[in-house]
Amino acid sequence: MRRLFAHRDARVYLIGQAFSLLGDTSLWLAVAIWVKELTGSAAEAGLTFFFFGLSGLLSPLAGFVVDRVRRRPLLFWVNLLSGVMLLGLFAVSSRSQLWLIYLEMVGYGISYAFLGSAQSALLTTMLEPDLLADANGLLRTVREGLRLVAPLLGAALFAVVGGHVIALIDALTFFIAAGSLLLVRVAEEPPRSLRSETELAERWWQEVTAGVRHIRQTVVLRQIVAATALALLVVGFFESVDFAVVGEGLHRPPTFLGVLLAVQGAGALLGGPTAAPLMRRIGPGIMVGLGLGIFAVATLCFAPAFLPAVLLGAVLAGIALPWVIVGIYTVLQLRTPATLQGRVYSAADTVLSVPQTFSIGLGAALVGVIEYRYLLVAMALVLGASALYLLSRKEQRLVPAVAGEESLAASEVA
Repeated sequence: MRRLFAHRDARVYLIGQAFSLLGDTSLWLAVAIWVKELTGSAAEAGLTFFFFGLSGLLSPLAGFVVDRVRRRPLLFWVNLLSGVMLLGLFAVSSRSQLWLIYLEMVGYGISYAFLGSAQSALLTTMLEPDLLADANGLLRTVREGLRLVAPLLGAALFAVVGGHVIALIDALTFFIAAGSLLLVRVAEEPPRSLRSETELAERWWQEVTAGVRHIRQTVVLRQIVAATALALLVVGFFESVDFAVVGEGLHRPPTFLGVLLAVQGAGALLGGPTAAPLMRRIGPGIMVGLGLGIFAVATLCFAPAFLPAVLLGAVLAGIALPWVIVGIYTVLQLRTPATLQGRVYSAADTVLSVPQTFSIGLGAALVGVIEYRYLLVAMALVLGASALYLLSRKEQRLVPAVAGEESLAASEVA
């Protein structure tokens, strides 16, 4: 971490991202509470996350664009336009404008499809390979650590001034992130362009799907993405089940969810900083498997109507999530050539977001007809199976923390 903080461009960029993450973390919970207040429905509140994830289907197109332009200017403009877009939430005043909140969440998801892919690619240009895990771990620690204050702040602000002020704050943090990119000095290679419009027309599908092929042909990546996708088939249930845990189990108001997210953030302060050192010792695949196993245990802790057990589950989830996320995206960066960084990130994002989006929608439907504790048990079983699959793969035990200049899976696209 000392080397990372000594890196001037990384320091400036990460500070800008910290402000943006503060706004995001405050807004996401506040929007769900906003919908719950407007409709009285936990299912409709959970659908805010469904619409955010729905736009992840456009990730392959985002990755194609990222690999065809310079990443820093792209990040600047997407941050700027995202801030402007959020100001549209000022038009929401009653349930009749619920569609506008959902539309904003779709737009939010589209911007994040570009931001995630371009950020991952920019970091591989900005940093040495052995600093990538530290940067990913720091970003995750900041994101999760902000849950200590941001959800409570967002819920409190919502109770006092409503969702409009929170939308304005998030818009301002996007503008700060855009401004930080103007201060970053990164020497990016000119993007590779197709030689003609004819070539683009003939090869566009091959170009857009190059990231998927790379993941499929690289055994280590294929196994990690497959195991995580299986887990995400049920993880999305949490977006609606959390409201049932708080309301039906603990008999607390919806705003108490902010407390649970803050406790999860406390767990992330343990999991995030340990992710990079742990990955260097055991490899990213084993770390992801351990994270999924801990998450399975955390899920069972939410079942009893007993506050200490639920709080323990939130802490364990906070520890586990950074291990899973840092492990996945660091190994993607290390096992991918520069010309495919955007498309491989976006391919993984799509493969992972589709089951998660499906599970969010399914969870919103099931929580109204199935007792939420049964859903938690089913989630724990699937998460446990995903962990066991990954921990049993001998290829994952052989993966070093930093791949270096080794041969990559063959790709038809340079």
